[in-house]
Amino acid sequence: MKSTNITWHGGQVTAKDRAALLGQRGCVVWLTGLSGSGKSTIARTLESQLVGRGHPAYVLDGDNVRHALNSDLGFSPADREENIRRISELSALFADAGIITIAAFISPYRGGRRNARRIVGPERFIETYVDVSLDECERRDPKGLYKQARAGRIADFTGVDAPYEPPDDPEVRITAAQATPVEAADKIMEYLIKREFI
Repeated sequence: MKSTNITWHGGQVTAKDRAALLGQRGCVVWLTGLSGSGKSTIARTLESQLVGRGHPAYVLDGDNVRHALNSDLGFSPADREENIRRISELSALFADAGIITIAAFISPYRGGRRNARRIVGPERFIETYVDVSLDECERRDPKGLYKQARAGRIADFTGVDAPYEPPDDPEVRITAAQATPVEAADKIMEYLIKREFI
């Protein structure tokens, strides 16, 4: 931290107060997986389901965040780590506000996701692995990114010439067989109910 003359100011409204007001506990559903695995579509489906049931929810999507908050970052390992650190801090603030925050990011490194869990708080961090194979993601290739990476037009592309480290023990695992957006969102919703976030 560069600033030394700052103090954290707590508020008078507690997490318990917000939970009573909103009828839910703030948390972060952290979707991780390869490009093309369906993270963003699952995130939007889950958000729609939650809001449809009266639960405030918001999606933080990798592409959208890089348009503004993280527009100064590239895709080097250091920039990827900083991207995830900033998103983790933002997600923690949303969760503090009582919002069910759905973060959809490749987040390729285990260390970055461990740090995200630490920042958000392990009791409200739900690592959700969208476990779809590289072959299947390349077959889908909705943005044509794998094709560009294989042709050498995109460097440091996760799964092609940059690593993806899958989670060891995610709270929720979505497999290719369960990866229709509605089925995946339903599975996450079941977890949220089981853990009494909603």
